[in-house]
Amino acid sequence: MSELVVAAIQMRSGVSPQTNIAVMDDLVREAASRGARYVQTPEMTGAVQRDRAALQQMLRSETDDPVLAAASALAAELGIHLHIGSTAVAAGDGMAANRGVVFGPDGGLLARYDKIHMFDVNLDNGESWRESALYRPGDVAQTVDIGGTRLGMGICYDIRFPDLFRDLALAGAEILTAPAAFTRQTGEAHWHVLQRARAIENGAFVISAAQGGVHEDGRETYGHSIIVDPWGRVLAEAKGDDPGVVIASLALDEVKAARAKIPNLKNARNYRVDGQQKMAEGVRVA
Repeated sequence: MSELVVAAIQMRSGVSPQTNIAVMDDLVREAASRGARYVQTPEMTGAVQRDRAALQQMLRSETDDPVLAAASALAAELGIHLHIGSTAVAAGDGMAANRGVVFGPDGGLLARYDKIHMFDVNLDNGESWRESALYRPGDVAQTVDIGGTRLGMGICYDIRFPDLFRDLALAGAEILTAPAAFTRQTGEAHWHVLQRARAIENGAFVISAAQGGVHEDGRETYGHSIIVDPWGRVLAEAKGDDPGVVIASLALDEVKAARAKIPNLKNARNYRVDGQQKMAEGVRVA
């Protein structure tokens, strides 16, 4: 049976990238010292900054971004796959990309993914978010090989779009990911059921590192970083919103077993709705 020890890093990123890099470094080292060969950080690892002007001032290109440079060096030093759940990078014309990046054990960049679905919502408690005002959405779904296992990349709000994760699974992903900065309100209502549903639907492991707690910019995130198996069982979870490390050993053969028991990936059929052919939303899988 093939086993992979994985870790989800829970953070409470502030507005200073350098401070966040130091926290990331400590927690990733702890995860590696506990045997993790794949380590994932949350959405907006580099900075949680709701002031758009301030965030734009700190934007750098991918090649000049200090968070990604530090992550590449750390992956190479520790000999691990390091997945920066996301950080904001310059995308031109004053816009940013909410970009996830996976580095290999030699520090090389293996894959990048720009968040496809923008969190443009109005919540009951008065919170209003318009990610599309600053972030340019991606249009390519991404899988990447991590030591013989296929991983599918998502970010936060993407978890509410099951077709994306189905397409990643059909493209061979055995591990699905949704590193996040879920609001406390939406996390309390939906976090666990969404993570487990995506695992069950696709017979895949789901790993979602999260931001947690009250941040410097006043935002409050839910935490509860989580690792779920292909049968929907929670293997490991941060029990609150404090920074820390969540570890689990994945028995990768469980993906094949779950998909054999419930072969819904094979059993899916095309159908029509009100005379219209069901179609994808213009997203392709790389």
